[in-house]
Amino acid sequence: MDDDTSERPPTELGNPRTTDIDRLDTLDLLHRLNSEDRSVPEAVGGALQELAHAVDLAVDALRSGGRVHYVGAGTSGRLAVLDAAELVPTYNVPPEWFVVHLAGGSSAVWNAVENAEDDSAAGAASVERAATGADIVIGLAASGNTPYVLGALEAAHGLGASTALVSSNPNRARGPAVDAAVTVDTGPEPITGSTRMKAGTAQKLVLTSFSTAVMVRLGRTYSNLMVSMVATNAKLRTRTVRILREATGATWQECESALHEADGDLKTALVHMLGGVDVAGAAAALARSEGHVREALRTLGS
Repeated sequence: MDDDTSERPPTELGNPRTTDIDRLDTLDLLHRLNSEDRSVPEAVGGALQELAHAVDLAVDALRSGGRVHYVGAGTSGRLAVLDAAELVPTYNVPPEWFVVHLAGGSSAVWNAVENAEDDSAAGAASVERAATGADIVIGLAASGNTPYVLGALEAAHGLGASTALVSSNPNRARGPAVDAAVTVDTGPEPITGSTRMKAGTAQKLVLTSFSTAVMVRLGRTYSNLMVSMVATNAKLRTRTVRILREATGATWQECESALHEADGDLKTALVHMLGGVDVAGAAAALARSEGHVREALRTLGS
């Protein structure tokens, strides 16, 4: 007897638009996949209110000395690893700010670890070892029902931490352990049950928007410029000069000189140039404003 489709997550249902996908030529096949993919950003748009709540909770946690924890299994966990890894060089955040709990451990990045996602106790234990009530724990599960993730959220709730769940299952009840339910209704996958597709794309968009919004709210940008980046190679050193030029309108030579005076610190050079103060005064203003360029400039009357 067939199972009751009303109890299955939408991501596990058959997609009537792609039943003939194995009969299409290559170009038509790709057109069909692309047509399905185009629905994902709109679905993410429908979850922005809850995503904004998650962002605000994360900003509050980080400002209070807490951390952000991502919890996931399979594709969800791997996307979390990617997002966390890219924040350190892009925004110069301390590496301990974003912590990833991946079902099966680090080896699961490359290899499937059987039954790891079904271990709710392991998810709970991972969070209990690393999190505190000052943190936010964000679970990522396309179905919204992954035991490892739900165990972690229950444990986080017990610690007094803020929580969020990112899923593609609008049929799942929110539950008391979830403060922000970011539900992206991506519907059935082009290949039934392959949540690395639309649900995975949705999670990537959500994570990128989430972490970017957190960085902007914490003053890790000035306008839309990456003023907190670390120039670890020649390409990035050139980029810092370009960013400084765009922000100030000064010449290349003037920007290089300012960066040299500031020992390569882009924010200090920027406040020095826009605030009309020496490098020491710029650094002090940034320290008072917790690294927020606009706030530092405001205190300088600029």
